[in-house]
Amino acid sequence: MARPVALITGARRGIGRAIGVALAKAGHDIAFTDIAEDEAVAEARKLFEEAGATARFFKHDVAAIESHAGLVADVKQAFGRLDLFVSNAGIGAPVRGDMLEITPESYDLVMGINLRGAAFLSQEVAKTMLADRPERPAIVFITSASTELVSIDRAQYCVSKLGLSMWAKALAVRLAPEGVPVFEVRPGVIRTDMTAKVAAKYDARIAEGLIPAGRWGEGEDVAACVAALTSGQFAYATGTVINVDGGLLIPRL
Repeated sequence: MARPVALITGARRGIGRAIGVALAKAGHDIAFTDIAEDEAVAEARKLFEEAGATARFFKHDVAAIESHAGLVADVKQAFGRLDLFVSNAGIGAPVRGDMLEITPESYDLVMGINLRGAAFLSQEVAKTMLADRPERPAIVFITSASTELVSIDRAQYCVSKLGLSMWAKALAVRLAPEGVPVFEVRPGVIRTDMTAKVAAKYDARIAEGLIPAGRWGEGEDVAACVAALTSGQFAYATGTVINVDGGLLIPRL
């Protein structure tokens, strides 16, 4: 039997790459995207193939909504199917600082990728899944603990992830009668290129007890949850939110 195909956005490095490896090990072939094509793409493809997958890279800007139908068509042409979609691509605030100084351009850039682009690409994927009826479909949105935790130095990022969280819930309701489960995974403080610039800050906060687990999260922590959710064993749990944060979001006195 042909392996199911997972489309993962923003997967040339970081959390997306870790998800690709985990899904390849779980039996998926991998279609992965990113806005840049560089050595990291070749590294990611090699890791996916070593994990057992046929892997194809598609250079793509998720903010370019007019390109979404073409991306899905290209994946279908390359693999003949599309079973799983992981919406992972995203950016942080271009500049951290006083939220009273956020510009419309900065706000629109973050929203265009993290919320608008992710939402409309998932819409295109959902339509394809309803037309093709894969045996074990699933859609997963990678959001953030910032759906609940306020960071006033990057408020536009928090708003984008909270908006995507509501989109995930709404899509879960829309697709539940069609047998397409939708999940949301909320990473906490994860060691990635995005957090590298503030690593010293989080090292100190973790040492002070910010995270009950007492350590940084790794991309593999997020990837393990995605692989489990898309195994087919959690289909009736559609709409579920999983916090991959070492206990960060647990209210404490």
